[in-house]
Amino acid sequence: MANLTVVILLVLLATLVALALFNALTAARIDKAFVPPGTFVDIDGTRIHYLDRGTGPAIVVVHGLNGQLRHFTHSLLGLLTDEFRIILLDRPGAGNSARLGSGAGIRAQGDLVAAFIARLALQRPLLVGHSLGGAVALAVALDHPESIRGLALIAPLTQVQTSVPAVFAALALPTAALRWLFSRTLLVALSIAASKRTLETVFGPDPVPADFGTAGGGMLSLRPDTYLAACEDLIGVRDDMAGMVARYPSLTMHVAILFGKGDRILNWQTHGESMRKPIQGLRLELMEGGHMLPLTHAVTTANFIRSTAAAVALD
Repeated sequence: MANLTVVILLVLLATLVALALFNALTAARIDKAFVPPGTFVDIDGTRIHYLDRGTGPAIVVVHGLNGQLRHFTHSLLGLLTDEFRIILLDRPGAGNSARLGSGAGIRAQGDLVAAFIARLALQRPLLVGHSLGGAVALAVALDHPESIRGLALIAPLTQVQTSVPAVFAALALPTAALRWLFSRTLLVALSIAASKRTLETVFGPDPVPADFGTAGGGMLSLRPDTYLAACEDLIGVRDDMAGMVARYPSLTMHVAILFGKGDRILNWQTHGESMRKPIQGLRLELMEGGHMLPLTHAVTTANFIRSTAAAVALD
């Protein structure tokens, strides 16, 4: 019996070592394959990667949970650069940006975005936020209203979430030790196994772009540090959202929201319709579509950003 226990333990150890090697090799290959397309800037000690394209009024775009700026270069960017200067940034810990050294709260990331806008000497740009990036954009509007002209929010997280969508359950492991162990062993294998179901949920009811893993940067989520940063994002949501929601009535700038009625990640009534009452003059646009509108409905998303930019220019 004792010998059997030893054999089982050795098999488990060997399996963990094999998984760890597979994870490490996968992360190394991804880093080699995805050369940073943009430029780096140091913001208060955090190295931030961003892409600056086009000419015209400035628009800063912030991506969502477990994403990066390639979500916008895939289909959206080229539709706007003839009219606007579009600045896409990788949030801390995502894409090619370093993680924040002092926590990854929503408001802390908002502080960083405001400092980024100041560093690039942008004159009160329109701020666009997708999904969790919408919450970061709202934090900028609440804490640094002087730095931006208005908000264009795409399928944004705006309210306290009492539960994590099932496809993101692995991001909600209860302890830092478990999250670290998962990131170094099971992350890649389980992510690949669940990828079809995960992507169909995140994109549905819209189809998943065939090149999302490459051109859309989806494979970057398989890196351990990216996973851990996304876990920290969820903790930041838990810590900051309630206080932000209470302050929404103080917003006086132009705020517009675009939501897909079929969104399977964030409900449009909970996170869109609910914003009409606290924010006077809120513009809510609904369309047939899911959560990943910048990739699946790029033309409609570009038109939404374009119309919001025109509206804030008149304020």
